Amino acid sequence: MPAHALSAPQLRLTIDPVTLGFASTAELQDLPLPWIGQERAQAAAQFGLQMAQPDYHLFVLGEVGSGRASLMRQAMHTAAALRPVPPDLCYLHNFESPEHPRALRLPAGQGRVLRRAMAELAKALQTDIPRHLTSPDFRAQARSIEQAYEAQEAQAFATLQAFAQARQLQLSRTDEDGGHLVFTLTGANGQPLTESEARALPPEQRARIDEAEQALRSEIVAFAQTLRPLERTRDDALTDLRRRTVRPVVQQALNAVRAAVPEQPDPLPAWLQQVERELLNHLHWFELADLPSSGNAGNASSSGNSGKDTRSAPGNERSDRDYRDNRDNLANDEEDDNNRNNQDDDAQDALDHLLHLCQVQLAVDHHGQAGAPVIVEDNPQHRTLFGSIESRHDGDTPQADYTGIRAGSLLRAHGGFLLLHLHDLTHEEGLWARLRRFLRCNRLHIDEATSGASAGTPVALQPEAVQVDVKIVLIGTVDEYYALQEADPDTARRFRAKVDFVERFTASPATRLASAIFVAHSCKRRGLPHFGAPAVALLLEQAHREADDQGRQSAQFGHIEALLMEAAALCQARGGTLVEPADVHAAQQARTLRHNYPEEELHESIVEGERLITLTGSAVGQINALTQIDLGDYRFGFPVRITARTFAGQEGLLNIEREVDMSGPIHDKGVLILHSYLTALFSHVAPLALNASIVFEQEYSGVEGDSASCAELYALLSSLSGLSLRQGIAITGALNQHGEVLPVGGINEKIEGWFRACHTAGLDGTQGVLIPARNQRHLMLDRSVLDAVERGLFHVYTMGHVSEGIALLTGEASGMSPAELVQAQADELVGGAATVEDTVMQRAELTLRAYRRACQVAGAARRGRAVRGR
Repeated sequence: MPAHALSAPQLRLTIDPVTLGFASTAELQDLPLPWIGQERAQAAAQFGLQMAQPDYHLFVLGEVGSGRASLMRQAMHTAAALRPVPPDLCYLHNFESPEHPRALRLPAGQGRVLRRAMAELAKALQTDIPRHLTSPDFRAQARSIEQAYEAQEAQAFATLQAFAQARQLQLSRTDEDGGHLVFTLTGANGQPLTESEARALPPEQRARIDEAEQALRSEIVAFAQTLRPLERTRDDALTDLRRRTVRPVVQQALNAVRAAVPEQPDPLPAWLQQVERELLNHLHWFELADLPSSGNAGNASSSGNSGKDTRSAPGNERSDRDYRDNRDNLANDEEDDNNRNNQDDDAQDALDHLLHLCQVQLAVDHHGQAGAPVIVEDNPQHRTLFGSIESRHDGDTPQADYTGIRAGSLLRAHGGFLLLHLHDLTHEEGLWARLRRFLRCNRLHIDEATSGASAGTPVALQPEAVQVDVKIVLIGTVDEYYALQEADPDTARRFRAKVDFVERFTASPATRLASAIFVAHSCKRRGLPHFGAPAVALLLEQAHREADDQGRQSAQFGHIEALLMEAAALCQARGGTLVEPADVHAAQQARTLRHNYPEEELHESIVEGERLITLTGSAVGQINALTQIDLGDYRFGFPVRITARTFAGQEGLLNIEREVDMSGPIHDKGVLILHSYLTALFSHVAPLALNASIVFEQEYSGVEGDSASCAELYALLSSLSGLSLRQGIAITGALNQHGEVLPVGGINEKIEGWFRACHTAGLDGTQGVLIPARNQRHLMLDRSVLDAVERGLFHVYTMGHVSEGIALLTGEASGMSPAELVQAQADELVGGAATVEDTVMQRAELTLRAYRRACQVAGAARRGRAVRGR
């Protein structure tokens, strides 16, 4: 069966815009966007999102641009709308263990209610408590307690004074330095003695005075010990009075808080009791912080000067001494005022800190939300995913408390869904390992060590661990999914819902309409002009081109969206309101121009004669093969010359690329299959006495793939048979051990690359390509190729068996078809003549037999020389 020539309509799928059923995508913009061609993934996503059992997290497989992230977000929002709003998360100061803040979950919206209520409580108490502590009734009761104490203290002091007077000592108290006791020696008249009078006393009397002073000092100590329980009693009574006065105020304020939050889950009731206790235990801070500062400048004390006057010498020095004393007293009064101000400031700071600890840290607020949360974490780090504890700096010392707790994505997604990309997780050190640990228990505690807290924080906070119910949607590639399963089976068991996005899908009127709806939504979302039906038809054809299939569309909608944006931009540039086919064509050409510089260079090398490619005529042992070069963002085809040489020998087939390590394993496999087929083809001539070499001419970057197997076989057969091959026909196709031609990839790029080379040199009607018949459905060739085929200037041939191709290239019968081979083998067995003469097979067989005879003669000659040598 000869190679079959394809007509122009067979080389490309052309979509009639009329069949789309709309004139413009503006008609479709309000229709819901379906999962285009991803029915399997959609069903898996719905199953995984609705599954309430643990360990049914979702792993989404798909390539970038397949719509996996956007479609999953859409599905997550749909599922989240059916779920209840999860509770708010608050953190409370733990008065009993400050380094372990308590976690509190409240119904959605109640977190900010509680926070506002506690803020209002703090504000109100700063006014109400001092007002009650300065009320006339409180002052009267406090004064009564003070007076009772003063009476007892005065009685004890009077007893002490009597004790001193009995020993000729005068006892008094100063108003300075907390009221120190000062005693002075008196004479017989009861007046204080001067220093000279005291020195004039007899030694015996002075000894008695010293004993009296010692006795008085001991009595003063006893006096102080007597006052301590009295002071304690007074202080306890005043404290009890404060509490009795203020407790109703505090309780009323806390009752208002309780009323604002009807549901009070643990630990809120116990915490409110702790707040009440702490407030009542530190009421003195409210008093001190509320007292106004007052100066006492000029209030010089006289009690401390009386002893000095009695002891000082008379004369003119008195006025100077009084001036210095008054100056010192003024300085002391100013220092007292400063100390009092500092004391007030310290009390205000302490009060502010206490009220600060009574506030609520609202870490997760769901106020006003409808349904469960959907969180997309595009920048996963330890602090963004698991939360953090921020420190505040008080001078040079960092301070951390519960108000610095910040919730991460996992806490914010509690009760809902969290979307992550596996690539982001694995490239942040330690992040994936920590997420694995979380998945085992679903409990999360914010670790200050990984939250970025400053070194040297006095207290390392350890907030209470929180149970988190979250459905994780993890996006990755197919390779990442199976690598994860192999490397970490335990983690793979946590992601039991596999959502597999296909790279391409079978096209139908429904998928084309859905694709048009996608175009409409993209135009609406981005504010672009809508597409007419003919322009949409071109976009759909491009989707088939990217899938390399006339019956399937590519699922890489990111590429289609990029093309529609570029076409829309060109439409806007010309002032159009509807995108037309010319805009799409122009966008495609502009994209090619931005990427095809390497392709231009290679084709220039052909034109300039640097790269040896023969486009016309025929040659023996030489053929043009089709290859594809993939740069990642751009693919193009390019021809390469393959040559083969054969001669008598015993080494068999030599692949030069493999010998110099410039071929990949798939290409090496193809050559081995070729060798196997060649051996089987001429098995009746066995043993083969053949040395053969194959080389890709001027190829220095390496060869991979088996798509050149047919071309390599034809070059070998040409060399063996002596028949020349048409150089205007380029070849691509893989070969199996039975001579069947297998499909290859990049077929459109390969054909267009050869067409461009021929078109540049000038089409003469003899040029074309020979491709596998199984690749026909993959053809989506450029319209310039279709035009040349339609005019008879270029040809596209297909073959199902290698025998069909060699006949086209040589113009001779192949003799290699399965039927011909069976007949030839039968003739060989009976010793008859070949049924088919003058075929490529017969010519190659004659050459191989000649090679064997030459090897036999050479072998006999070597044996003869060996015998003579003995």
